[in-house]
Amino acid sequence: MKIDIWSDIACPWCYIGKRRFEAALARFPHRDQVEVHWHSFQLDPSLPDHFDGTEVEYLSERKGIDPEQLAGMLDQVTVQAAGEGLSYDYDSLVVANSFNAHRLIHLAKAEGGPKTADAAKEALLSAHFEKGMNIGSADDLVQIGTGIGLSADRVKAVLATDEYADAVNADIAQARSLGISGVPFFVLDDKYGISGAQPADLFSSALEQAWQESHPLVNLTPVSADGPACGPDGC
Repeated sequence: MKIDIWSDIACPWCYIGKRRFEAALARFPHRDQVEVHWHSFQLDPSLPDHFDGTEVEYLSERKGIDPEQLAGMLDQVTVQAAGEGLSYDYDSLVVANSFNAHRLIHLAKAEGGPKTADAAKEALLSAHFEKGMNIGSADDLVQIGTGIGLSADRVKAVLATDEYADAVNADIAQARSLGISGVPFFVLDDKYGISGAQPADLFSSALEQAWQESHPLVNLTPVSADGPACGPDGC
């Protein structure tokens, strides 16, 4: 079964949603037959490589919300993240454009497949929300890339060009064609869509339903050949 996930590295709910989905997948009986594909999405393509200010200042400018109110909202998100084992640090967070980080994920997929892409996604989210690294910095992206086993020279070569930029833009265009306007967004077997960082139980139910519909039970017993069987009333 295939799971396609659109998300942005600069999206706090995307990391929380990743953890909740992973919790559901870990207890899914057919998890070894599930392949997860990450797709790029940008909440703010206009961001510079590095924004000279805090997350509160950036969001206040972008959304026109009172800074104190925003700080309270971020505190609530931090609590939600902690519930999933994540340690958000908004005081150290570097506001930066995520486009090149998305290119790194595509490089990781090309070099090592979906599992390496997942490792890149995880490392980037942690770097951004927990470690205060700059996902718009080539030096930091090289460090993140080598940390998951990619060649430093290969990462540098990609970042020095526009390689995989088309792949990032294609993901964003596909999201637009599907009507996806917010992330995280999960698509199960090209059939079911789930928007937002939903509870793990909802993901579990969706996985079961998608699996049953793509793997229906075929009864091979002839209609006229009912044999002995046990039921609620005995055998």
